[in-house]
Amino acid sequence: MILDYITWNVDPVAFSLWSFEVRWYGILWAIGIYLCYLIQVWLYKHDKTPADWPDKIFTYMVLGVIIGARLGHCWFYEWHEASTLGLEPIQIFAWNINYRNPYIENPFLLLKIWEGGLSSHGGAIGLITAGILLDRHHFHTGINWIFDRLVIGICVTATLIRFGNLMNSEIYGNPTDLPWGFLFVRNGDTLPCHPTQIYEMLYCIVAFIVTMLMYWRWGAARRPGLIFGVFFEIIFVTRFCLEFIKLDQESFESSMILNMGQILSIPFIIYGIWLIVNAFRNPPIDGIPNQKKQKTK
Repeated sequence: MILDYITWNVDPVAFSLWSFEVRWYGILWAIGIYLCYLIQVWLYKHDKTPADWPDKIFTYMVLGVIIGARLGHCWFYEWHEASTLGLEPIQIFAWNINYRNPYIENPFLLLKIWEGGLSSHGGAIGLITAGILLDRHHFHTGINWIFDRLVIGICVTATLIRFGNLMNSEIYGNPTDLPWGFLFVRNGDTLPCHPTQIYEMLYCIVAFIVTMLMYWRWGAARRPGLIFGVFFEIIFVTRFCLEFIKLDQESFESSMILNMGQILSIPFIIYGIWLIVNAFRNPPIDGIPNQKKQKTK
């Protein structure tokens, strides 16, 4: 018998410790970050870098992605009509500002990360910021060299995060009559919808395979920024396209031609193209940039 759709009613809570709930989402986040770290250890060992480099990149990148993802969600997505917050619209010159951000009104809410709310675009910005600081204070290789390796592990982390979204029954697509549509029972849906979490898992797996081949087989690591740029194109071009079949995450997006996810993807797509072009404009390198300079310090 062929099913018309898949009923999805998974409990997002893996287990409880006293009154504290441990969710699959958090577990998958933690596993993803750890696997990314192991991949960095593997790649850095292959590149014969100093022994403490993987630990340094782990510290910087974990802080960067968590802080960036949280701030990105709160700034990009948490705009509500003033009336729903019990507030009056603000008038600036002749315009009435009907949307307000509760995190601006009460910054303490930023710390409540356990209540959910992380943005992949914010995480990307946080990672790039952390990479700049890491390179400036420790590596001195250029951020493209760092991210050509880091994005291989990020593909694995992103795959598991999207799996976590599926376990939470969140961030999915419009109704569909395709046989692999998911009926998200916990949300009270009556129509099966596109399981865009799975679609995004698939393109993250594709990105992992492509970037791994580029590093190990195709010699792309000799052109700093090439693997990084290709990663951006696979992830954000696909993300841009998938947003056309995804439900809006916030009500203010309903009046937009492009939703917030698409608008935020455009700069990364442009940056990825620039990285690829620039990688081919510069001569290939051998070894670690500035390694001799590092040894003489």
